[in-house]
Amino acid sequence: MRYGPPAQMNVQLRGRDLLTLQNYTADELKYLLWMASDLKQRIKNKGEYLPLMQGKSLAMIFEKRSTRTRLSTETGFALLGGHPSFLTTQDIHLGTNESLTDTARVLSSMTNAILARVYKHNDLELMTKEATIPIINGLSDLYHPLQILADYLTLQEHYGGLKGLTITWIGDGNNVLHSIMISAAKLGMHLRIATPKGFEPDLRITKITEQYSKEHGTKLLLTTDPLEAADGANVLITDTWISMGQEEEKKERLKAFQGYQITMQTAKSAASNWTFLHCLPRKPEEVDDEVFYSPQSLVFQEAENRKWTIMAVMVSLLTDYSPQLQKPTF
Repeated sequence: MRYGPPAQMNVQLRGRDLLTLQNYTADELKYLLWMASDLKQRIKNKGEYLPLMQGKSLAMIFEKRSTRTRLSTETGFALLGGHPSFLTTQDIHLGTNESLTDTARVLSSMTNAILARVYKHNDLELMTKEATIPIINGLSDLYHPLQILADYLTLQEHYGGLKGLTITWIGDGNNVLHSIMISAAKLGMHLRIATPKGFEPDLRITKITEQYSKEHGTKLLLTTDPLEAADGANVLITDTWISMGQEEEKKERLKAFQGYQITMQTAKSAASNWTFLHCLPRKPEEVDDEVFYSPQSLVFQEAENRKWTIMAVMVSLLTDYSPQLQKPTF
């Protein structure tokens, strides 16, 4: 990893919620990535013990199953000396057996933060109004901010910086894409999006993205042609075509997404230094084995970085700790 000159950022995130990256400035996003890099270098590479969460507890509400979000949060929070408490739909029924208001207030009295992986983004917004502790979006129908922080850390590590990169999304206009859309331009990245007709990203989020692109001087393309989107791309990204809760649409979606599989033929249109990302789990129809297991695929580094970025979020929202290493070049 290349580092720039020593620098401090006038950023204070303690006590904040993280529902969407839209609410975070460019400097705040860079700070979170800097924090993640700092923790990874000090703990993983240098073997330091940093009990920054000692005496703190985290409530983890999961309406949807997960591998990476659950494991990265539980192991990361524990590695920092904290106590994560995992709550499934068998333990807690948001808005069913107990109102969201009451749940938020009870958990606020017993834990230091709530990470919730939910179906409805509105549930998170209601919880932030009632809770007195930070609420962190572990995934909702609109956004997946923790995933995108891991993606950006992975790209920063690989390319040595983010500014000027061209990201190409080929697939569904879903929550992962939405989180890229409302953050990429802030970090100076261009965005090219290919989705089938009828599966475009949310129109409101598209309008916000267009505004961000103008403000930050980046390029934005929306198309239905995967090869057009892949032209000149540094990063090719896709995700599941059938999210949890959309199983009944499987037949229709598989038909609509014909021609959207990322292959080496797709990569021929990309830049010579192209890489591939996928938040996992992956299905072969989304990307073939040749790309997925190629040297250009960063998916397993990306998965590991889920841990370091969620740790960075926790440390930033719950403590006054500042990164000790030099700030990376963004």
